Amino acid sequence: MFLDFYRLREQPFGVTPDLRFLYLSQTHREALASLFYGIEAQRGFLALIAAPGTGKTTLVFQLLERLRSSARTAFLFQTQCDSRELFRHLLGDLGCNTEGLDLVAMHQRLNEILVREMLAGRRFVLVIDEAQNLKDSVLETVRLLSNFETPRTKLLQILLVGQPQLADKLASPGLVQLRQRIAIVARLEPLSPTETIRYIDHRLRVAGYGGTLLFTASALEAIAARSQGIPRNINSLCFSALSFGYALGRRQIDSKMVDEAVADLDVDSLGQRSLATRGLAVRTSSVTPRLSYPLARDSEFGRRPLSAAALAATLILAAMFAASSTGRIGKAIGSRLAQAAVELKAAPAHLKQSVFPAEPILPANSLPSQRGAVEHVAPMSFSGGTSTVVVEPRQTLQQISLRHVGRFNTRLVEEILRLNPKITNPNHIEIGQRIDLPRPSRASEGRPLATQILGKSETTQRKE
Repeated sequence: MFLDFYRLREQPFGVTPDLRFLYLSQTHREALASLFYGIEAQRGFLALIAAPGTGKTTLVFQLLERLRSSARTAFLFQTQCDSRELFRHLLGDLGCNTEGLDLVAMHQRLNEILVREMLAGRRFVLVIDEAQNLKDSVLETVRLLSNFETPRTKLLQILLVGQPQLADKLASPGLVQLRQRIAIVARLEPLSPTETIRYIDHRLRVAGYGGTLLFTASALEAIAARSQGIPRNINSLCFSALSFGYALGRRQIDSKMVDEAVADLDVDSLGQRSLATRGLAVRTSSVTPRLSYPLARDSEFGRRPLSAAALAATLILAAMFAASSTGRIGKAIGSRLAQAAVELKAAPAHLKQSVFPAEPILPANSLPSQRGAVEHVAPMSFSGGTSTVVVEPRQTLQQISLRHVGRFNTRLVEEILRLNPKITNPNHIEIGQRIDLPRPSRASEGRPLATQILGKSETTQRKE
C-alpha cells in the first residue's frame, strides 16, 4: 500500500470512527459541549442532527468516552425495526437474554437495570444512531422510555442521532409530545476551507507523517471545494488521490490528482456507464470493473480510459480481490487485477510515465497520427509448443516467465492461464506445482518489454 511510500504508520483517511483522528471544528466543539452539559443536567431527551458524513458517530463515541467513568451506556444502530425488536436490541446490548420474553417482561427487565444503576450512583445513557429510520410508532415507544424516572431524577438519558430527515419527523404533528421533551438539539456544519486544511493536516500527523507538505496548496483548495467540507468526502478524496500518487510514484499530491480522484468517485457517471456494459456480463473476458489499466494494449481489458482507481486500486486491492473472488467471472476479474498489479510494479520508471499519460487513453484507431503517439500493436504470437517447469520456493509467476520465456505481460499471462486452467490467481502459485509455459514465435522473440506493452521501442519513437 502507499503507507510505506509516504512514510505513514497507519491509514490516515480510514472509514472507521477512530477517536484519535477526531478533529473538533468549531461546530463539533459546540455540539460536544452541549450534549455533555445536557446529560450532566439530566435533561432527558437530546438530539444530534447533521448531514451524512459530517462525523456524528465519531462525536458520539467521544461523548461516550467522556461518560465512561460516570455512566452506563448503550448504543443502538439497528433502527429499521418495530418496538419489540428495539427492546430486544437494547437488552441484548446490555447482555440480557431476551428469549421467551414478551414486551411487558422486557420492559420490567429494563426497569430493574435502570434502578440498579441509579442505586450504584451511575447515570444510564441510551444513544440511538440513524434515528431518522425509526417508524413513528417506534419513536413513540422511545418517548415512553422517558417515563423511567423517580420523583427527583430521570433514570434514563436518551440521545437521538440522525440526519436532517429526523428533524422533519420531529416536526410532524404526530410526534409533538416527543418534540416537546427534547431539551437540546445539537447540529454539525460542514468544515470551512481553513478547517478542511487543518483536518487533513491533523489526520496526517496522527498517522505519523512528519515530512513536508504532502498536498500542494492547489490540491488542498480543490479538496475543500469538491468535498463541500464533508469529512467523509474529504477522506475519500484524500485516499484516492494518495493512491493515485503512489501508483505514479509522486511524493506530493497536486490538483490534477485530486481531479482524477473526483472523476473516479463520480457515481452518477458510473451508473450511466453500467447501462451500456450490463449486456457484457455473459462474456468473462469482457466483464471489467472500474479498475481498468492501460498496460495491455493488445487486450480488450486494456483499452479503457485511465482513472485514479485504475492505478491506485489495482496496486492496493488486486491481491485481496483475487483471493476473495468466487465464481468463474469473479476469478477471471481477480486474475486480471492481480496481473495488472504485477506489471505496474515491474515496469521501470520511464515506462510508467509513458503508460500513464495525463490525457485519457483512446482506442488505437482514434489516436491522431502524430509524433510520440502510442500505437496499437498486434498481439504477441506463440509457436504452439510448450515447456513445463516446477515452481521453486519463493518463485513468482513473473520470475518464472522472465527466466524461461524472457518476458512478462498480460498476453503471456492469458496464455499461461489458458494452458493451466487450475491457476485462478497468478499471484498464488504453490511450491512444487507444475506449470506449462508457451513458447513465443520467432517473430516476437527479443522484443524489449517497452515494445511488448507500448507497441514501439524508444529507438523507434526517436526516429519518428
